[in-house]
Order: sequence, then structure tokens, then C-alpha cells
Amino acid sequence: MGIPPLAEPGPDLTTEEKARYARHILLPDIGIEGQRRLKNARVLVVGAGGLGSPALLYLAAAGVGTIGIVDDDTVDASNLQRQVIHGTPDVGRPKTESAAEAVARVNPLVAVVRHDLRLDSTNALGVIAGYDIVLDGTDNFPTRYLVNDACALLGKPHVWGSIYRFDGQVSVWFAGHGPCYRCVFPEPPPPDSVPSCATGGVLGVLCAAIGSVQVAETVKLIVGQGDPLVGRILVHDSLRQSWDTLRVSQNPACPLCGDHPTIDELVDYEAFCGLSTGDSAASAAAVGAEAFGEVSARELADLLGARDRGEESFELVDVRDAGERAVVAIPGARAIHLEEFRSGTALGKLPDGIPVVVLCKSGVRSAEAARLLSEAGRSGVRNLRGGVLAWVHDVDPSLPVY
Repeated sequence: MGIPPLAEPGPDLTTEEKARYARHILLPDIGIEGQRRLKNARVLVVGAGGLGSPALLYLAAAGVGTIGIVDDDTVDASNLQRQVIHGTPDVGRPKTESAAEAVARVNPLVAVVRHDLRLDSTNALGVIAGYDIVLDGTDNFPTRYLVNDACALLGKPHVWGSIYRFDGQVSVWFAGHGPCYRCVFPEPPPPDSVPSCATGGVLGVLCAAIGSVQVAETVKLIVGQGDPLVGRILVHDSLRQSWDTLRVSQNPACPLCGDHPTIDELVDYEAFCGLSTGDSAASAAAVGAEAFGEVSARELADLLGARDRGEESFELVDVRDAGERAVVAIPGARAIHLEEFRSGTALGKLPDGIPVVVLCKSGVRSAEAARLLSEAGRSGVRNLRGGVLAWVHDVDPSLPVY
């Protein structure tokens, strides 16, 4: 489908720019005019992480005149396996700062605007309004729905990408020209039903495959050429090395862009996705923490010491995947996966009459396991508040995090 160019041609190219972008200029579908459109374009990249890293580098190399970067996070060592815009010396730095410097090294002719913030319902419209197109590199459902709704309300397209383990997806959501994200995914999945890359892992190079497709779609939209992925989802399986296309349509009943829309403002997207706001204690309350107790990491360390001395008797149970436990584990913990609690088979693996402490990465999945145990009639059940991350932070900082 043909969509008019999103950016008007900018000023004439300088001699330096003609030399830099010569391979683009040689392409009949881009040429001098298309490169001038790229020069005049304003692209917002939400997230300077796995998808944002290759996207930012290739947008800069392509000559997009203004690139905005939204991220409120700092670089962590666990990011470096896939977030190639950052390096080892950048650990601890704001991601926008590290990414902006990398973009400047690739192309000093590009203007970078840093947005050191987390997009939410109070600021998204104001930030996105200043750009022609949004490239979505987010990794959570509340922000995906937020970006989609803000773009639809502002009449802007957003190029969406999603990755998990060895699989990726790309599409262009553009209300008025095709479906928006809500048309295809009207309801978010139940909380914690879809593992994140932080708990399920991701092939690092998959980010490059999906991020580069996102940039290709962005360039096509800016210059008004080709057939953008509006109404199509490109699905990539890197294990099979296959690319498949799913056709999707606008939903006439979509509350955002359908025939009779009811959404005319941004909402609370954490609540919409069934997530609590606040710390892990609040997260635990969302899944029924009133039915069980909690223990801090330092308290657990004392309990384990007492157990080693024969002064305490309790079961410490880790409900995470085997891959997570291979990265970091608390000594003395027994592995019983969360799915076994959901199916009920975990009960048969736990001795009667002995208190149980359950743990996961951050305390949310283990809170579900604790609730299920309590509902099954077990007493003396406690959840490790903050999970393994709290243990590393408060008890043993020498251990890795993920």
C-alpha cells in the first residue's frame, strides 16, 4: 500500500553529505530527494536497549536528521550481550548518554535529543508530538499499549518490534491506514503469563535482525517508497532461519481507531495490564500476599545460618527456570518450577509440617507460588521479598544479576 512520505525534503545536501550518503543517492527510490527527506525527518526511538541499539546506529548512519532517545535506565553488564550501542566502560551510565555518544561517533551530522524519562500517560503525548514517527523498542506491555495509543491519538505511525528467546516480530501500526496494536491485541496477556527476556533469555543477534527491519520500515515511511508492514506482521524464527508474514486487519470495533472509538485520552497502562505499581511488596499483594508472609533477604540469610546449625527447619524453594538458576542461585535452595505449583504436583514434593520459603528473580512469581500453597492449606509459607535480586544486593553482591 502506498503511504505519502512522512517528511518533507530538507535543505540541499552539502558536499560532505553527498559523499557520506552516496550509496543511498544511487538508489532510484531514495535519490537526492529521499536523502533530503531523511535529513529533515525526526524519529523517536523508545528504549536504548536490545532493539534500540541497532536501530539507533542504523538511523544515524542513514542520515535521519533528528533522533530522539527515550530511556530512564542505566547500562548494566547483563545488557552487553545484545545492546551493542553500549560497551563495558558504559556500565552504570545513563543509557541515553551512552547511546547519544555512540550515535555521534557514527554520524556527527545527526542531532540527538535525550529524553531521560520513562514514558507514561502524563508525558507521552508531549514527547511523541515532536516527532514524525516512533520506533518502538520497548520490552513490556504497558509501554507498548501506551506508545500505540499515543501515536494513534496523534495520527503518527509507530514501527513495533518484539523479541523473545529465538523469535521476533515486526509490524507498522498506523491508525487510519491500517490496524493499530489494539486491533490485533485488544487485551494484554495476564500478568507474568508471558516471560520477559530478563527471565526467558534472548539470542543477542536476534536484536540486530529485528531492529534492522524496523529501521528499513522507518526509512521507507520517511521517503514514501515501498510497501510498509502496515496490515502485516513479519515473524522471524532464528532457529529455523525463517521469515513468515501474517496478514492482520483493522478491527471496526477497536475502541481506539474503530468506527465508534471510545478511547480519546491516555489511561493508566499499568492498571490496564493488570500490574501493580510500587515495590515488590505491592506486587505480591496483587496476587494475594495476605494469605502468606514475607521474609527479607537478610532475614533469609539468618534463617539459613540457623538451619545449617540445626536450629531451624524449613524448605527453601526456587520456582525459576533452570537457565535462571544457572546464572545465579541461593545456596541451599531446592528447585520446584512454578508450573508445578500451578498444576498441584509441587505439594507432593514438600514434606508436611515444615515451613516453606519460596523465591524467584524479583518476588512476583514466588508470590504466586506462595499463594497457591496457602490456598492448598499449607501454613508457614513465606515469600522472599525482592527475590534473588534482593539477595545479591543485600547479602552477596559478588553474585551476578540478570
